[in-house]
Amino acid sequence: MRDVPDPRARPAGRNARPPGKRPLQVGKKPPPEAKVPRPAARTARLAAKTARTAAKVDSKATDRGFSGLWPGGSKVFPRILNVFAPQHPAQVIVLGFAGAIAVGTILLMLPIARNGPGGAPFLDALFTSTSSVCVTGLITVDTPVYWSGFGKVVIMALIQIGGFGVMSFGTLLGVLMARRLGLRSRLSAAAETKSTGFGDVRRVLLGVLAISLTVEILLAGILAARLVAGYGYEPGRAVWHGVFHAVSSFNNAGFALHTDNLIGFAGDPWICLPIAAAVIIGGLGFPVLFELRRQYQRPIHWSMNTKLVLVGTAMLLTAGTVFLTAVEWSNPATLGALKPGERILAGFFQSVITRTAGFNSVDIGQMHEVSWLGMDILMFIGGGPAGTAGGLKITTFSVLFFILLTELQGGTAVNIFGKRLSRAVHRQAITVVLLAIGLVVGATMFLMIITDFGQERILFEVISAFATVGLSTGITAAMPPAGQVVLILLMFIGRLGPVTLGAALALRERPLLYEYPKERPLIG
Repeated sequence: MRDVPDPRARPAGRNARPPGKRPLQVGKKPPPEAKVPRPAARTARLAAKTARTAAKVDSKATDRGFSGLWPGGSKVFPRILNVFAPQHPAQVIVLGFAGAIAVGTILLMLPIARNGPGGAPFLDALFTSTSSVCVTGLITVDTPVYWSGFGKVVIMALIQIGGFGVMSFGTLLGVLMARRLGLRSRLSAAAETKSTGFGDVRRVLLGVLAISLTVEILLAGILAARLVAGYGYEPGRAVWHGVFHAVSSFNNAGFALHTDNLIGFAGDPWICLPIAAAVIIGGLGFPVLFELRRQYQRPIHWSMNTKLVLVGTAMLLTAGTVFLTAVEWSNPATLGALKPGERILAGFFQSVITRTAGFNSVDIGQMHEVSWLGMDILMFIGGGPAGTAGGLKITTFSVLFFILLTELQGGTAVNIFGKRLSRAVHRQAITVVLLAIGLVVGATMFLMIITDFGQERILFEVISAFATVGLSTGITAAMPPAGQVVLILLMFIGRLGPVTLGAALALRERPLLYEYPKERPLIG
């Protein structure tokens, strides 16, 4: 009798299966252990494709570092350098400004940059370079007397680079943050903020450059013509003064080519009003200027940022003008020596300049102490974001004001111009303000310890440096070296702190997977 083979048995060979395994069934998905491994050639192709993809991702990731300096061959140096390479937008901004300050310091220390024998001391050169790049205007030496023509050109170039850099980086931060989001989130953010140039960095930068040059050229022409016609300047000298003050005005720097700054022009509207206009335009911020250019006839469609900046600017300028004019009206050392119309002009000009420009048409050191306190508040608030102005910014102050107003009214949500404010913005504004207050208070206390100046003058100087204003009661040059170093740090942190901190807070948002139970402490 012939043996019938067991249907479960399989001949030995390449298709043999280990004993105890169930046979494969047609039409059903094989179990995981029954999968046939990929052929070696296919596995090699997939591995090569994965390696190429990883190389592309790695090259994109290291483009922010220093690996681009090594086009081929060595792989050790790029890896070592990328350890120290900046990986966060805030780090790039800080290092960029620090590098510009270092280059400016070296140039100002050259003997050719100074009037007189030898080069400028390191601290004076560092202070002037920091004040120029951070578009502040505080000085330890008399600019028109101490620096040569070459030194003044370097200062003007540093002001232009610092102003354009701050504006471009402030505008690009929105682009950098939007790129971290998905397409839907980017479209939502663009529709909510009505921003310009979110997807076209090149167009944004060209727009910034065009506005800067247009305003500076127009202002330079007006000032040069006035200096020739009204003050008998030679054409070449008038053009040089016009260009320098135009760059300094639009970038809110406050450097002047006169020992008394602009006190000699306090009653001249052809000098003061164009400079004030340039300061206001530069202080509005480029997001506002872009939106006004695009929708100047449709205010109802303006974004919350634009409305806050415009309304806040108008209110602060009006309040500052009325306050300073009223307090200093009869002060013979400031407005009292001018005609009534000139007093109003000087009060308005000083109110505009206090918003981080740094020029002065009256002697700041001779003003009443209550005027200093009022100017402290105006300087601390500052101008519009993503522009040439410093300070906390009008939008930050406005957010805090509406939070206070909502709390006093018993509301549950902060609404501004018909829009609800995100709670994340509440936390960011409070964080920036508290850190700024802590920095100003700490620096004031330190300077009070190491100097003999009064608290009012020191506080004025500290806020002027932190808010990158440049106004001074006359004690900057008399500060000890440690005090000048503190002012240098304040200028640097004040110019970059709010921008970089705002970007860091926005980019560090992470969704929480859990929440703690609520509990309410006693307030007040």
